[in-house]
Amino acid sequence: MPFENDPNAPPRPWGGPVPEPPRSQPAGRNKVRWLSVAFLVLTLTLVGGRAFRDLSRPQAWAYWKDLYFTPTLSASIVRSVDIPGVGHHAALAVTGKIGPAAAVWFRSQLDQAGLAAGDVVVFSSPGGDVGQAVIIGEVIHARGLATAVGVVDAAGRLRPSYCASACVLAYAGGNVRLGVTGSLLGVHRFTTEASGRDLVADTQRTAGFILGYLTRMGVSSALLEAMSATAEIRWLDARQAIDMRLVTDPLDRS
Repeated sequence: MPFENDPNAPPRPWGGPVPEPPRSQPAGRNKVRWLSVAFLVLTLTLVGGRAFRDLSRPQAWAYWKDLYFTPTLSASIVRSVDIPGVGHHAALAVTGKIGPAAAVWFRSQLDQAGLAAGDVVVFSSPGGDVGQAVIIGEVIHARGLATAVGVVDAAGRLRPSYCASACVLAYAGGNVRLGVTGSLLGVHRFTTEASGRDLVADTQRTAGFILGYLTRMGVSSALLEAMSATAEIRWLDARQAIDMRLVTDPLDRS
């Protein structure tokens, strides 16, 4: 007589074969599953804890605020700006302070503007974060863009303004650096936050960093000397800016 749980047994009047009881999972498989869950929990705990520590720093909060909530820079896309002696070009007019997330913000604005090589980034800024300014300059240089200091009025004309401190480093990234009549370029000594480290060593590293960047952009080391010479803003006159190769194309050729 076949076993009652034999699937080949003939059906009985009250139904089919008696179903087999559920098989228990192998102990090894359960162990692997629990180890995977434990590993995932541990990973999330470590990553989450590190993220919390990072975000708990004032610099991290400042970065996220500048990037997502209240950017210190603002920009407007100008499809045709009239540049005296040069002609009409598309431009991205950037105003405000260069904040801790300015470079990421700036790159996204450039992507939206769709500027082509030879178009212009127009700055009007008191300065801000040196490292972010250098990255902005590198992005401008890599895309073959020109730079100018000024603001663009409602009629699409370029008007004079000022660019000081770290803004000068962003401006220096232009493949062509236009000298707008009446606009001002101001430099001063940069500051370094020691944060418990060697202040002298940090200052030397920052100076080397800036000098290397200016050299790549074709700007004279005399600009760094001018920066280091004063703690207050020193406004360069047109001849000084040209002699330092900071301005490469003065619009006032008289």
